[in-house]
Amino acid sequence: MLSEFRRSLIVFIALTLVTGVVYPALVTLVGRVAFPSEVAGSIIEHDGRAVGSRLLGQPFTAPEYFWSRPSATSPMPYNGAASSGSNLGPLSPALAEVVAARIAALRAADPGNTNPIPVDLVTSSSSGLDPHLSVAAAQFQVARVARARRLPAAEVEALVRENIEGRTFGVLGEPRVNVLELNLALDAHGKR
Repeated sequence: MLSEFRRSLIVFIALTLVTGVVYPALVTLVGRVAFPSEVAGSIIEHDGRAVGSRLLGQPFTAPEYFWSRPSATSPMPYNGAASSGSNLGPLSPALAEVVAARIAALRAADPGNTNPIPVDLVTSSSSGLDPHLSVAAAQFQVARVARARRLPAAEVEALVRENIEGRTFGVLGEPRVNVLELNLALDAHGKR
């Protein structure tokens, strides 16, 4: 019986070392060598300081910036520690109220814009942290941003086009715009 226990203990220790130490260390090393930016959180730096991550959305509410997709995280929006959707179904009255309020806010911010509002401007993603908008959602905001920055709409539209990310691997997903990177490009454009 003691020899069985000893063998079991040796197997337990060996598997703990392999799966709890060696494998995680190897995966971390490969990640740091092959994907250094991603392993470090895909941090975006501006003027020598971290301003956000390419992977996490953040709130923009000033009219001179492109607004992000709404967040469903709580207790505060864009809370990376509380990634989750709203869990409100398509027939939920609460979802209808939230969407109606977001539509009203978008219309109030740009009363002359009668274009249809893209769905990603009024609904949150499943994580509640999406850093991207559809190209249509970015284009919907061009007139408001151009007016607030006193820029020609064509210049703002050109910045949107310059910041479009294509499909992943050329086939997955849809073209999209990273809101933080677009807003940083806007700020840099204003300094020229």
